[in-house]
Amino acid sequence: MPLPKPAAPERRRPLVVAIDGPAASGKSSTAKWVAKELGFRHVDSGALYRAVTAAALARQADSQEWSEDDVLAAAAVVRLEPGETSFEPRLGDAAIDDELRGAAVTAAVSLVAKMPRVREWVNARVREAAAGHPVVVDGRDMGTAVFPRARVKIFLVADPWERAKRRLLQRFERLPTDEEIAEETDALVRRDAKDESQTQRAPEAVLIDTTYLTQEQQVERIVALARSAMRLSR
Repeated sequence: MPLPKPAAPERRRPLVVAIDGPAASGKSSTAKWVAKELGFRHVDSGALYRAVTAAALARQADSQEWSEDDVLAAAAVVRLEPGETSFEPRLGDAAIDDELRGAAVTAAVSLVAKMPRVREWVNARVREAAAGHPVVVDGRDMGTAVFPRARVKIFLVADPWERAKRRLLQRFERLPTDEEIAEETDALVRRDAKDESQTQRAPEAVLIDTTYLTQEQQVERIVALARSAMRLSR
């Protein structure tokens, strides 16, 4: 009687570095830099939520009229385009980078992100992107709901004033005034309250307070953690 064939070894999944944190904590820019250092692709789930919001706005400008079915129907034109270093959201074939950071999308994206079936749709697209490539992902629920088995989980935090200052520096390309920072801090604190249920830290995630760190220092820490995980998995 022939012996049964041994089971084929389970193929190890590509490494996922999952980065979570509140709005304007520097997740996307840091994740993009980390991906470049590691030779991975970057997936920004927040940009995907913004793309869905932009698609919904194109169909119906008044977000108060949106139902979850309306937003999911609008999402049908949204896709992630794989590039050399990242996956970029598109509306059909159109690039929408500038539109994603516009005031209209910013005002409505929290509403969209709270819709359970929209979150499921976004999470499925992010998992698809990560299925065949090592990735650095950032956004909502990355280390909890989306990639609970990710081998590297990071949670970035920073003082709200510092987060507001960084956001305005990026937006204005000049040093903001204290009054401008105070107004933006107020907006971020309100946004934190809205997003609290979707911005949970996984128990095993490494907490990095970036208030007094340069972005280079943040990147160095995360890259070191990722490379350590890669060595242990060999």
